[in-house]
Amino acid sequence: MAATAAALVGALALAACSSGGDSGSSGGSGDSSATSSGTSAAATATSGSDDATASSDALQGSWITTSGGKIVALVITGKQAGLFETGGSVCSGTAGEEAGMRMIHLTCTGGSKDRVTGMVDSVSKSGMKVTWSGKSGEETYTKAEGGKLPSGLPTASLGQ
Repeated sequence: MAATAAALVGALALAACSSGGDSGSSGGSGDSSATSSGTSAAATATSGSDDATASSDALQGSWITTSGGKIVALVITGKQAGLFETGGSVCSGTAGEEAGMRMIHLTCTGGSKDRVTGMVDSVSKSGMKVTWSGKSGEETYTKAEGGKLPSGLPTASLGQ
C-alpha cells in the first residue's frame, strides 16, 4: 500500500517536472510558469488564442481520485492527457475544448474501455468532475499540488 502511494507520488512529481518547462529542449517559448498559480493567465497571454485556451487551461495539472480501491491519476499537460490506475490501465490521449465542451479522449493499454471519452462537467482550482462514456461513469477528481497526494484521499484500503 505504501509502495503504491509512493510510486504514484513519483509519477506525479515526474509529470510536474515535465510540465514545468525544460529550458534546454523547447527553444524558449518564454512560458515556464506551468507550476505556478498564474499558469492560466500566463498561458492565455502568450498563446495567441482566447476563450478555448482559457477554458482548456483550467484542466491543466495532476488530478487524483479513487475507484474500486485503486488510485486513479489523470495528468493533463497542454493538449496531452495521461491516466494511470494503480494495478490497472495506463492511458494516453488528448484533452481540450470541442464544440464548447471540455473533452478528454484516451486510448488505454490492454484495450480497457472504462475511461475512453470523458466530458468535464465542472472544474475548479481544487476539483474536477468528469463523466466517462465507459463503465467508470461519473468521477470526482481532486487536484494534486507539487507531486503530493491531496489530503483526505482514502488510501487505507488501497492494495488490499
